[in-house]
Amino acid sequence: MFGRGFDSRRLHNLKPQTILILFVVFFMNFFTNIECVNIPLESVRKAAIFSKEVTATTNYSDTNQFSIAKIKDDHFISKLGEEAAKIVLAKYTLVTGPDYNIYLGKEKSWEDDLYVDETGIAVKTQRKTAAQKFGLSWTFQCGNFRRDVILDKPEAWVIFVEYNDLHPYNCNVYPPFQIKELSFGEPKLSKLRGHKKVVYADTLKF
Repeated sequence: MFGRGFDSRRLHNLKPQTILILFVVFFMNFFTNIECVNIPLESVRKAAIFSKEVTATTNYSDTNQFSIAKIKDDHFISKLGEEAAKIVLAKYTLVTGPDYNIYLGKEKSWEDDLYVDETGIAVKTQRKTAAQKFGLSWTFQCGNFRRDVILDKPEAWVIFVEYNDLHPYNCNVYPPFQIKELSFGEPKLSKLRGHKKVVYADTLKF
């Protein structure tokens, strides 16, 4: 997990708290800057297929989102971000994900997007063109009917990605943060307030 020469089987003999400390030290030493990566076309193709198939199984009416095209695009961009984060993390360790399975109804879960050994990592992605309109930021569901479970886990990890749709398929991948390190603000669009919380890039400290 922690770089070349480290036998991840040793983790089974460590306490969870010790693993968390090692995880923090690992990223502090190896992943502390924004990294720019290009997503392989095969991964782009998988993301496009997934977004088309999964859109038919989703309902975001509780968040005032009724545009099928927007829902499809959100899923596409999310998968691109996950692939970008995986490329960076894979430089240092074994990464599991993204998950391209299609889940129906109650099968849908709030599992993390990527896993490093047994440590889950959420990934949030924003388009560059959207950032130019509303400021570079990443959105968390925070409504009465839909809420990102990660918001209730202060020790949980999240990686932010900026997808440069002006130069496909290029992404800027930010270092990982724990939820407890983040400052949450309100969306610029009033219709999203009460349903979502936002982390703005200019509040990130690394």
